[in-house]
Amino acid sequence: MIKKKNIFIVLVAFLFLHIFVWTLVPTLSNLNLPLDTIEALAWGSNLDWGFNKHPPLSAVAVEFVYRAVGPQDWSYYLLSQISIIVAFIYVWKFSEEIFDEKIYSLISLLVLEGIYFYNFTTPEFNVNLCQLPFWALTVYYFWRSINTNKNFDWLLFGIFSALGFLSKYLFIYLLLALFIYFLLNLKKNKKLVVKYLLSILISLLILSPHLYWLVQNDFITVVYGFNRTGLIDSNFMDHFKNPIIFILKQIGILLPVFIMVFILLKKFNLKINLTNRKTFFLVSINFIPIFLILMTAILTGAEIRTMWMTPFYLFFGVL
Repeated sequence: MIKKKNIFIVLVAFLFLHIFVWTLVPTLSNLNLPLDTIEALAWGSNLDWGFNKHPPLSAVAVEFVYRAVGPQDWSYYLLSQISIIVAFIYVWKFSEEIFDEKIYSLISLLVLEGIYFYNFTTPEFNVNLCQLPFWALTVYYFWRSINTNKNFDWLLFGIFSALGFLSKYLFIYLLLALFIYFLLNLKKNKKLVVKYLLSILISLLILSPHLYWLVQNDFITVVYGFNRTGLIDSNFMDHFKNPIIFILKQIGILLPVFIMVFILLKKFNLKINLTNRKTFFLVSINFIPIFLILMTAILTGAEIRTMWMTPFYLFFGVL
């Protein structure tokens, strides 16, 4: 068992090791940058408020690195790991709000290393990775906001919500999950409604240039998204086939985590109370986005690409 006084040291060592290994390995082994990163670099050379496939933030990020460092492949692998590490840090900070024992916070973070999205696929900086820090930050500041009702927390929630959406439109599933959670607790949250609405207004103000660009360009990114899901050529059986394939893929991806958790449950005497406010929030942020995207597949017959689920499991360890 790790001693309490060593938990922070283990945390720092874990974060450093992750960023070092997953920056060094692709730097030494890859002959070329991954395709999505090259595409983002191409967009970054001609920055706009949006592009034919995605909103602009991933292109802005790689262009910033390019101007700071130049054409150094390692810098884009490092950018990917910075996205991961920022997300991990805010998962840790959020877990500290949930647990009294820091060992649980540490375990909830270490468990994430068993998820495919947070190790092997991380060298490729793309819109999925770009979402990660903002997914974690949005959840953290939403939780802080509904508990403290401080203006600064609501402001940051609004800002990070917008930046997440500017990374990839699928971020909307998290925002919808938080909105549903807020509505389900509306009696308790009545005094928070005005500030919550103001945070949404802040998000919309930040998004307004991109939304204007979207209208001016005939919603080209939305059309691309629909094309990627195969909706144009979908048939009746897709409403059954695609959701089943989606569920099976998620089980496969999460299998290492299930094994790790099963082993851990033997080590700790955990008492789970589903009526607990913290537990209910954790269930909401983990399962409502997955349920919503599954319902999208069922109702429309859309094919949900596996990599689109990259940010959806950030808080599985805490749960």
